[in-house]
Amino acid sequence: MLNCCLHFCLNGARLPRPLRSSLVNSYSNFSAVRSSADSAMAALNSVRVAAVQMTSVNDLASNFSTCSRLVKEAASAGAKMICFPESFSFLGPKSEDSLLVAEALDGPIMQKYCSLAREYSIWLSLGGFQEKGHDAHLRNTHVIVDDAGNIRSTYSKIHLFDVDVPGGSTYRESSFTEPGKDIAAVDSPIGRLGLTICYDLRFPEIYQQLRFNHDAQVILVPSAFTPVTGQAHWEILLRARAIETQCYVIASAQAGKHNKTRESYGDTLIIDPWGTVVGRLPDRLSTGITVADIDLSLIDSVRKKMPIAEQRKPFDFWRPASL
Repeated sequence: MLNCCLHFCLNGARLPRPLRSSLVNSYSNFSAVRSSADSAMAALNSVRVAAVQMTSVNDLASNFSTCSRLVKEAASAGAKMICFPESFSFLGPKSEDSLLVAEALDGPIMQKYCSLAREYSIWLSLGGFQEKGHDAHLRNTHVIVDDAGNIRSTYSKIHLFDVDVPGGSTYRESSFTEPGKDIAAVDSPIGRLGLTICYDLRFPEIYQQLRFNHDAQVILVPSAFTPVTGQAHWEILLRARAIETQCYVIASAQAGKHNKTRESYGDTLIIDPWGTVVGRLPDRLSTGITVADIDLSLIDSVRKKMPIAEQRKPFDFWRPASL
């Protein structure tokens, strides 16, 4: 709006006259009130989440102590949910060591974390947990616990890390882990969650399913990326998944040296539906939390302005081409 109005001089010509300061102040006050109202509306649609970065070891008690401290910090910061990385409760020198601590979800290890959620009235994303499986195998399970200490949902990792890392080590997760078969999504205080774990990140199909068939708004990617793969691909893959699904992505990461043989890349990230990093620790190897506000209205805005859900082809459209 122009800061002037019209008045008549003696000969009838129209000349611009500056607005009185009281009117300028009125317009300024109106803008301030509108801005304040917009901010208040955004606040109503926002909920705070915390994402953890930690260095788990082969000591269940030590890891629980670290997790307890970080839960307390997150609750004090106003977070309604805190997300932990893969292998949050145990990470040994050998991958097979996980078999020694694997137990059922109603066992004492998971029940301690359920009690922690109840004590601080906060939701937990615990992924992945070493859940006892069949035939000397475990399941790498992502567990969602509500603020009353109840398990709301679980997801067993579908894509297992059987990889020869260039210039690094060889991993055969399938030698001791049975793959999951089902996709999982669940409602939570921070929106509808899509559950994944680490190596799933390289397979966009599961993220497409979570967004378009399961209505995910926030996708969780608890991980323990290797230094080599993390340096090359971690952030770019996470931002791509956020952009292509128009979801928030929360990627809690293991970081640093766990022992003489295991090391993780770190760099816990919270990314918004436009692909912008909105949460990150200043040191990618330190232990701590990063906090961000999940703005549900931003999800709606991004999806409305770029309506890929309406424009995309259905999954059955992509039939094999004829030769």
